[in-house]
Amino acid sequence: MKKEGGYFLGIDVGSISVNTIIINPKKEIEVELYHRHQGQPILTVHNILKEIFHSLPPSEFKSISFVGTGGKVLAQLLNVNFFNEIIAQSKAIEWLYPEVKTVIEMGGEDSKLIILEYDPQTKQMNLLDFSMNTICAAGTGSFLDQQASRLGLSIEEFGALALRSVSPPRLAGRCSVFAKTDMIHLQQIATPDYDIVAGLCFAVARNFKSTIGKGLTFKPPVAFQGGVAANLGMRRAFAEVLELKPEEFIIPKYYASMGAIGACLLAMEMPNCSIKWEGLEKLENYLSTTPSSEQGEPPLSLSPKKANYFWMPPLLSKKPNERIKGYLGVDVGSISTNLVVIDENKNVISKRYLMTAGRPIEAIKQGLKEIAEELQDQVEILGVGTTGSGRYLTGDFIGADVVRNEITAQATAAAHIDPEVDTIFEIGGQDSKYISLKNGAVVDFEMNKVCAAGTGSF
Repeated sequence: MKKEGGYFLGIDVGSISVNTIIINPKKEIEVELYHRHQGQPILTVHNILKEIFHSLPPSEFKSISFVGTGGKVLAQLLNVNFFNEIIAQSKAIEWLYPEVKTVIEMGGEDSKLIILEYDPQTKQMNLLDFSMNTICAAGTGSFLDQQASRLGLSIEEFGALALRSVSPPRLAGRCSVFAKTDMIHLQQIATPDYDIVAGLCFAVARNFKSTIGKGLTFKPPVAFQGGVAANLGMRRAFAEVLELKPEEFIIPKYYASMGAIGACLLAMEMPNCSIKWEGLEKLENYLSTTPSSEQGEPPLSLSPKKANYFWMPPLLSKKPNERIKGYLGVDVGSISTNLVVIDENKNVISKRYLMTAGRPIEAIKQGLKEIAEELQDQVEILGVGTTGSGRYLTGDFIGADVVRNEITAQATAAAHIDPEVDTIFEIGGQDSKYISLKNGAVVDFEMNKVCAAGTGSF
């Protein structure tokens, strides 16, 4: 960058990322930066500013402006401009895409719908209406990131994978917890990943239209911007749900940084636009006095009495050339897959805990492989039982002798370990259960329904 003065710096501090834009004196976008702040937005902005000022000192900037959920605190610390997100997004559209009438902006925690109308006489964009999501972040970037992580995919792979689907299944879209529950049930019946992620994209698009867009008309052309606009699956879903032709659906070149661009443009319109740079000292003092972490409580552990139950007797105690008779149990849940081998005396001789990761068959294969390598030919499996939300798929796959529901399986194991037990609380990835026992028999039970709030995955 040439040191010629008159540069404008715009920084959009969101819930997930920090997006930075530098516009030169010729009103050209010269630099665009994207950084994930990993929950430390102020430290990230501090490092970005140090990097920028290394090549272009603060005296070269006519304005420094912030926008976004985390921008206000930073603007106050640095004594610079702060602008409203809706106004900034609208200003960027006015400059780059004046033909746009509707803006869909979707970031890490926020979703916005902005209705605009361009006035050719004043050459200004009029903000007619807008709508935003509430506290709930269902259908935003962070939710999509979480689901991509569950499937072992990057968010880029997640979006591209969705394009392979021909008939996406219908998922709940009004609540992220419900949608996740639907996803897990589809995984347990071996629905292809590409259909599941496409179904999720369409659920998010339908949710946006019916909730945030309730009572509003999506007039074309429609611009889709924000970090989620990078997701190819979401682009397809919005285009189809809103029934838009290719020329009616616009993905801005700087889709992730439109707020930062708008902040620069708003600063340009300010009379006597200039800054009195006070340095980074206040920001550094704030960082030095703010605790970055807290001391946690000591980790939980089983009592020695209970821990001894899970001790696995060495196979070396068997007679030479003798094969131990054993039984295999497989529990395929929404989050984890558990495999256990017990002997005829009900001693645990091998166990495995693996993440299901949306691929139950692969998890089962891996668990069986590891147990086979450990036990080799020392154990003869006489019977196999399956349980968990994926019990039927698992039972068919491995040829199970017994397929039992989770209530029965949990109660049987608990009563064996402690015959006097009368109450069981079981919390898994998606399910929570209360089981009441009397003399080892189930007399009552209760489970959560569709909602998985308050379970392991939550």
